[in-house]
Amino acid sequence: MWQVLIPSPRASTDAGGKMRRSLIVTSTVDAPRQSTSPARALVCRGCGAEFPLAAQHACYECFGPLEVAYDPAALAAVTREQIEAGPQNIWRYAALLPTGQDPATRVTLDPGLTPLVSAAALAAEVGLRAPLWVKDDSANPTHSFKDRVVSVALTAARELGFTRFACASTGNLANSVAAHAARAGVPSIVFIPGDLEQGKVITTAVYGGELVAIDGSYDDVNRLCGELVETDEFEDTAFVNVNVRPFYAEGSKTLGYEVAEQLGWRIPAQVVVPMASGELLTKIDKAFSELVEIGLVEAPEGGWTVFGAQSAGCNPIATALHNGTDQIIPVKPTGIAKSLNIGDPAAGSYAIEAVTRTGGWMDYADDDEIRDAIQLLARTTGVFAETAGGVTVAVLKKLVASGKLDPDKETVVYNTGEGLKTLDAVAGQVGPTHRIKPSLRGARDAGLLG
Repeated sequence: MWQVLIPSPRASTDAGGKMRRSLIVTSTVDAPRQSTSPARALVCRGCGAEFPLAAQHACYECFGPLEVAYDPAALAAVTREQIEAGPQNIWRYAALLPTGQDPATRVTLDPGLTPLVSAAALAAEVGLRAPLWVKDDSANPTHSFKDRVVSVALTAARELGFTRFACASTGNLANSVAAHAARAGVPSIVFIPGDLEQGKVITTAVYGGELVAIDGSYDDVNRLCGELVETDEFEDTAFVNVNVRPFYAEGSKTLGYEVAEQLGWRIPAQVVVPMASGELLTKIDKAFSELVEIGLVEAPEGGWTVFGAQSAGCNPIATALHNGTDQIIPVKPTGIAKSLNIGDPAAGSYAIEAVTRTGGWMDYADDDEIRDAIQLLARTTGVFAETAGGVTVAVLKKLVASGKLDPDKETVVYNTGEGLKTLDAVAGQVGPTHRIKPSLRGARDAGLLG
């Protein structure tokens, strides 16, 4: 059975996955669980303590973050043929996810199977000799990878008995939660920083749910949501990145599964992943590990290498790695890459562990480098990325130039969102190349006729 854990109002958590030591569980409510789920428990990433599959995101023993643990035998029974016969979206991997095995229970926009774009021209520009691919998740229903995590989180939330959906967001998550709630006919309330890009505000508000702008940073929004989730008024509300966070995070694994399948059931030698909380990077690495462990793919010779990308305006994870530590010092975010602006990243130390274990590195890009990289990606691949994609491509260039990334190994870079959401980033740099009168003479004078 799934268990809905209702914490005491004395507890205090935040949307970054942290919990204060006053947490006490006061009651549980049983809810039905699909027997075909391969998930067996929630396990602490710190001390290894296990807990029932429930609306809980932090360990009651050491207060570390929780993630979903699976029955190895259930995962090992999954075949390539089973996956390939599945739907053309993330639910083809349902047998590897904690929830959603029964299509009737899903709260979803059916995201996934987004393009894996061959990027030979981009490879030549940045100095790569081996194949380069762009995994373009701007093709999802609300134009970011967040549709993956929200579909999994809200499917779990419905099974856990929640009747309202919510989140703290830097923009893309707000879009996705509001859209999923509208499709499902469930009330939503999302919280955003007050200075969010207008494009992301509009593409959340249009779905008709409650939208709360906070006079503060994303980390301020996080803290408020962590407090709200413990109140009586919000006990029936699923905050996708607070009380159902372990399920939410598992949706990111599908970005690893898809790349392996789209490459003909093999793992690329190198991946470059944008980092906000750091969770996306860790889950792509986890997906690759699972695929190898259950025999669906073989690891590339020498293993795979994971690289992380941040903006210079919010780079606490990369800075820690550069300083030779896994202790994250929170920062006050600045810069144009607002979707990555999490100054106190909950999974930062785990991202560092994944990068160092695989022999990778992290770097960061300033605003001018991000703008240039957005245009470079668009010009060479036809993919218009939001600022997070610009961060990833700019860091790819730096990693090649510094010798950290091997130019002779196949590489995949992840674009997690659509450039139409962050038009202001490049609005001052691109525009008409000619302005002419509506006549042949005007065209000739401008050099358009030779």
